[in-house]
Amino acid sequence: MIAAVCTKFGAPEVLHITDSEKPSPKDNEVLVKIYATTVEKDDPLMRKMPGLNGIFKPKQPVLGLEFSGIVEAVGRDVSGLKIADEVFGNMGMSMGAYAEYLCVPADGAVVLKPSNMTFEQAASVTDGAITAIPFLRDAGKIKAGMNILINGASGGVGSAAVQVSKYYGATVTGVCSTGNLETVKNLGADKVVDYTAADFTKTDEKYDIVFDVAGKSSFSRCKNILNSKGVFLTTIPVVDMLFNKRVKFIAAGLRKQSDKRKDLSLVKDIIEEGRYKAVIDRSFTLQQIREAHRYVEAGRKKGSVVIKVVE
Repeated sequence: MIAAVCTKFGAPEVLHITDSEKPSPKDNEVLVKIYATTVEKDDPLMRKMPGLNGIFKPKQPVLGLEFSGIVEAVGRDVSGLKIADEVFGNMGMSMGAYAEYLCVPADGAVVLKPSNMTFEQAASVTDGAITAIPFLRDAGKIKAGMNILINGASGGVGSAAVQVSKYYGATVTGVCSTGNLETVKNLGADKVVDYTAADFTKTDEKYDIVFDVAGKSSFSRCKNILNSKGVFLTTIPVVDMLFNKRVKFIAAGLRKQSDKRKDLSLVKDIIEEGRYKAVIDRSFTLQQIREAHRYVEAGRKKGSVVIKVVE
């Protein structure tokens, strides 16, 4: 089995393609032959410096959160998934998807792949969707008819937030750069604001939710565009949330895998209804993992960067 491995922190050059024995699933696991994974915006941080992935060396040398593939073997206690099932999922901080094979807890964040998406598309949607859903549904209490502004609407979480908001029946304003205006419109945003040309906080319009996906604004800056009960959602923990009930943060990535599984099932349904699109910037092979990391680290990606493990 080949995998992209980093045994020390550093530049993309610490990533090496290695060959090792194919893993065997435990009683409660399925063995997935990986067809596609992604390089998320935080993957380079996991690779280059101490933090969530260890202090002295990477705790998990094989990175990769998102995946899609085909079940090749199942543990004896597994029900609900079987050999030859096409699946997609998200490993969370367990990671490990930069590889040909991955053992996945059957009760974790893994479900049948949407029938109307390719493996590359399916792998690219999980992280954004299972982040946006709890923010909007649980923290924002989203309902049909709400007016929502999403700051950073073209990234992985932002593009998911636009589509999830439209699924729930909201009116959506997406804030992004000039080059991404058409993309955000095509995702379903009712209005778009080019932040390089206009200040989205200078408007008479009022919103029920301002979702600062980009993490570059604040409640104090946005409170004038929120209605009297409107909430400010932030993907970055801020001091304001300790003193202001209208400022909300969720550590979406640290939720239980079983909760993520439920949200993945919802995402699958939305996709199969034709109401959710994948946004892929470009694709690389697993052997090009260093190049993919350089590209993501440079901050140039528009949408997801996919790694094709099986071509």
